[in-house]
Amino acid sequence: MNAADVKAGSAIEIQGVTKVFGEGTAKPFRALEEVNIRIEPGEFVSVVGPSGCGKSTLMLMVAGLLERSSGQIQVGGATVNKPLTDVGIAFQDHLLLDFRTALANVTLHADIRGLPKLDVEAKARKLFEQLNLGHAMDKYPRQLSGGMRQRVSLIRTLVHDPSVLLMDEPFGALDALTRLQVRMDLEALWLRRRPTVLFITHSVEEAVGLSDRIFVMGPSPGRVVDEVHVDLPRPRPIVLGDAPQFAGYVDRIYGHFERLGVLSGMQIPKTSS
Repeated sequence: MNAADVKAGSAIEIQGVTKVFGEGTAKPFRALEEVNIRIEPGEFVSVVGPSGCGKSTLMLMVAGLLERSSGQIQVGGATVNKPLTDVGIAFQDHLLLDFRTALANVTLHADIRGLPKLDVEAKARKLFEQLNLGHAMDKYPRQLSGGMRQRVSLIRTLVHDPSVLLMDEPFGALDALTRLQVRMDLEALWLRRRPTVLFITHSVEEAVGLSDRIFVMGPSPGRVVDEVHVDLPRPRPIVLGDAPQFAGYVDRIYGHFERLGVLSGMQIPKTSS
């Protein structure tokens, strides 16, 4: 699949997808079980679930970086059978090159993709300004805070105007306040551009704060146990608890984890009087 295959506002279709590691061995591991998800063009969708439920595995298969065992995945109507070239991918680790400035890390896309360097640099500079990072363009990663490095990584993900963003725990290494800022930055950029987003996270609150819909996955083998439509106005409030529906969405998702045994209440032993 090449860049022309993924059109603006591309839909993602995941149909009956399973993943088994170690097929044909004595101890195969079934990571995903019959996952069905459709993400509409320009929609922001999150997948939440406990550790080991296959969330990241699912994203890697959508990106074409990992083969599925069965089922079908399509992006923009084209079947994914090799790594996608026209999507933006972000991981928990920012993966910036220490020997390049922040701006040079972003414009590396021009060299890799054969894009006009001046055009890419102009887009990059605009994104740096939008994220209040204009002062950081000529600094090296070691001179930036964790939140700044992650925002540079976000700029690098967006600079080639991808129609699809695949994001795997991109805020996982950040402290609470920095996560809040980057969450707001991501929503603002998404509202301007409206790419299709598949966002993988452990944070229920983060998923509710960002998403149009949330797919809740149960423990291994991972499977979808609920689809939650989030009806909150955008942009979302800084303090999500200010939205009256917020607690309802969060409680609904945590309720699934409690019923599935992912969460359990602490039993307080009785004491004799």
